[in-house]
Amino acid sequence: MAIKIYTKTGDKGETSLIGGTRVPKHHIRIEAYGTVDELNSYIGLVRDLITEKHAQFKLLVEVQDRLFTMGSILAADPEKNKMKLPELKESDIELLEKAIDEMDKVLPPMKHFVLPGGHATISQVHIARCICRRAERNVLHLNEVFPVNDLTFKYLNRLSDYLFTLSRQLAIDYKAKETPWLPRQ
Repeated sequence: MAIKIYTKTGDKGETSLIGGTRVPKHHIRIEAYGTVDELNSYIGLVRDLITEKHAQFKLLVEVQDRLFTMGSILAADPEKNKMKLPELKESDIELLEKAIDEMDKVLPPMKHFVLPGGHATISQVHIARCICRRAERNVLHLNEVFPVNDLTFKYLNRLSDYLFTLSRQLAIDYKAKETPWLPRQ
């Protein structure tokens, strides 16, 4: 039997967590995994823009998988969920760190903050980075009320670093000019 896309159970402003608990759609948990979902969609856009030939393409697919994992963890009621969910691992964070280190080998040292832009794809990566930071803030806020595995916000923190580094790598790849932020004095 096929699953129907609409259930009508959310028509009054509530939704179900994995485990069956009903919560308002503005609940902090929904905000956290909804922002992770938004980030995942934006990473998909970035992946589409850089194409399969780019060295980071496969890693972005991995990132999307980890974000789905994270979303399922955040969408579950820790007390009522009986489903076996995938887990984040320290090696997921190490994979991002390795990619950052590899890109850093060819990037010029930073002497100033960099203004987002230079190429449409680079700008999209910066937007993804900002969404990632918001997801991290939302997960940390959720953690103040409902404990969250620290690998979740650690992964988001490292992912935002990865996205910033990717934006700089793309500036080289696309021969785009990085514009330093030189504050008005």
